[in-house]
Amino acid sequence: MVKKISKRRPIPHFLRHKKHSKKPGQAPGTLHFTGEKRIENVQLNLCDYDIDQLGEYDITEIEESKPYLDSPSKTWINVLGLHDVEKLKHIWNYFELHPLIQEDIINTNQRAKIEEYPNNMFFVLRMMVVNEATGQLDVEQVSIVLSKNSILSFQESDYPIFEPVLHRLRNGAPRLRNHGPDYLAYALIDTIVDYYFKVLEHFGDEIEALEDKILEGFDESIPEQVHTLRRKLIYFRKSVWPLRDSLNSLIRDESHLIQDDNKIYYRDVYDHLVQINDGIENYRDMVIGMLDMHMSQVSNRMNEVMKVLTIIATIFIPLTFIAGVYGMNFEYMPELSIPWAYPAIWTLMILTTAGMVFFFRKKDWL
Repeated sequence: MVKKISKRRPIPHFLRHKKHSKKPGQAPGTLHFTGEKRIENVQLNLCDYDIDQLGEYDITEIEESKPYLDSPSKTWINVLGLHDVEKLKHIWNYFELHPLIQEDIINTNQRAKIEEYPNNMFFVLRMMVVNEATGQLDVEQVSIVLSKNSILSFQESDYPIFEPVLHRLRNGAPRLRNHGPDYLAYALIDTIVDYYFKVLEHFGDEIEALEDKILEGFDESIPEQVHTLRRKLIYFRKSVWPLRDSLNSLIRDESHLIQDDNKIYYRDVYDHLVQINDGIENYRDMVIGMLDMHMSQVSNRMNEVMKVLTIIATIFIPLTFIAGVYGMNFEYMPELSIPWAYPAIWTLMILTTAGMVFFFRKKDWL
């Protein structure tokens, strides 16, 4: 007998268990890249702006940013690619970033968090975007370093997640142009959080499609799909929940890098994260309910099968009894000598079967 082997669906890469490469006992600030190489070379995009002007430049060395950093305008440097540790280390040393910030930037397994240092504020977020071509989720870590007059952001890939912010700068958005780098940091975080709503809608579509599939009929792949979807939601929650708590602390605490006037905008992002977390919890309950629905469907299907088998067995019980009685080897059985006994027995069994089928149909058991 050939055993049927069901083909398992591939697990999304961001759900696979990642081993932490750092050896136990290493000193804090030890640099070791734990992610994947997503682009060929590290790229540096510089954006310098104020209320009157906006300049966008592609630079090759961090020293090229000095004229802009020394000017009163605001400077945003977006670094794409985290695999070239030596080049990143040169950037970090130029800005005199704390060793713990350097370590966390290239440790792509970080939880979302906000930490304040003497000269910087450090944000770690999880970017999640629905790939329009494949329908899958693209996930990567984004780090933001806020200084007094500049911002450094670090991405694993060259995905243009911050294009909406650049578009607003190009169109002369007065609030974004007038406010300091802390407002730009809010805009970058808010853009990532806005993508979370798209991800939440994507999960809603997946849940709706899976519910329809369950209602259409039995499918042995449904439990696997339900568990994969549940793991995605858990991962999504792990990416959002710590950021919500960190933003709550940032709003309440005093900071020399975040202006009080801008905290209301961070509070708005916090409200969005609360809304997203509520949506995740609702979807988790729905996914658990779908598994119960599937198990009920399997149980109902089994009950239908058992009902049919029971009816068939019940129909054959009287037939077996009649055949058993007249199959006994007694010498004196009066019916055996009657010429029409054999067709009479057949007629009795057929009428018995027809009567039971009629009875079962009248009871809606068939």
